[in-house]
Amino acid sequence: MKVYLIAGELSGDKLGASLMQGLKALYQGDLEFHGVGGPLMEAEGLCSQFPMQELSVMGIAEVLPKYFHLKRRIKECAEAVASLQPEVMITIDSPDFCLRVAKLVKAASDIRTVHYVAPSVWAWRPGRADKMAKHIDQVLALLPFEPPYMEAAGMRCDFVGHPVVSEPVATVDEAMDFRAVHGIEEAPLALILPGSRKSEVSRLLPIFLPAIEALQSARPDLRFVLPTTGPVAEMVKEQVAAMAHPPVILDPTGQDIEDFAAKKRAAFKAADVALAASGTVSLELAASETPMVIAYDVSPISRMIFKRMLKIDTVTLANLITDTRIIPEHLAENCTVENIVPSVLSVLDAPDAQLKVVRDTMVKLGQGGEDPGLRAAKAVLDGLA
Repeated sequence: MKVYLIAGELSGDKLGASLMQGLKALYQGDLEFHGVGGPLMEAEGLCSQFPMQELSVMGIAEVLPKYFHLKRRIKECAEAVASLQPEVMITIDSPDFCLRVAKLVKAASDIRTVHYVAPSVWAWRPGRADKMAKHIDQVLALLPFEPPYMEAAGMRCDFVGHPVVSEPVATVDEAMDFRAVHGIEEAPLALILPGSRKSEVSRLLPIFLPAIEALQSARPDLRFVLPTTGPVAEMVKEQVAAMAHPPVILDPTGQDIEDFAAKKRAAFKAADVALAASGTVSLELAASETPMVIAYDVSPISRMIFKRMLKIDTVTLANLITDTRIIPEHLAENCTVENIVPSVLSVLDAPDAQLKVVRDTMVKLGQGGEDPGLRAAKAVLDGLA
């Protein structure tokens, strides 16, 4: 069976790799994987058509300069599918890119199309579900409340669970070892997570770094660790170099991918509080039971458009899944040092307020059940049958 997959960012690469593992475990015949993905999908047997990082852009102002290049890549992917004629095309998140590929594929064939990660129609642009149904046969949803939105538009939708529930979490001993290695010992520790995309980091670090300095003034004993990703590591190092007391940088460059992942997990578990960009990283923090403050901003143009279209009062997934608003967040014009610092100090002083919320979140996302990648593979194969 030939399977064509597209992932556009690191989180999609994780989903794709897990799904590929599930397909290999369940499918009895030969499997061929084609498409676009990152290092995790490549490790499962995908030869990426072009570097996945080309698709890792977010925000209207950030996409516009790359519009024509992305349009060419959309056409190239659709042409590759037409030439390959796979049994199924699975697009993973990155809807602005992936659904345009699906539109071209459906216009030229009856190849089954599956989209992994339901678009957040419950948050903004609800009409996307109806448009999507013209090109997508089946949706694999990460959040338990999403299937009705997709099914109402005429697509099959399977809740397969969120991959965060099956990912390993560091032990207390591993967290203590991390503290010892970095000379943190018993000091309070704050984790700084400004995102994985260049556009995110370039916008958030100029806010997060002054916040670190203000927190250092308020709490001289507070230590900081900043895990980063390969594409933004140099940018991060350049920006922290001028700090009097820079955070510990966790850089994956040149490291074994599993060794680095273990260090990052240990940092998450060791932290007493986290200042994080909005996104799935909040669920990784929830899995580690790490109290958090969420902060995020986009370009002024994107900010204006999103504010008009947003249908929800929180973007933090743990808040949405548990229908609470316990985890503080500072978005758009509220993403300032003056707002962030008191929130971090407040959470650091009273971390237990978030404990029930993050535990409930994990249960509702499928913790203790079947691996989400396997569930996703079962849903794909069932749809093909």
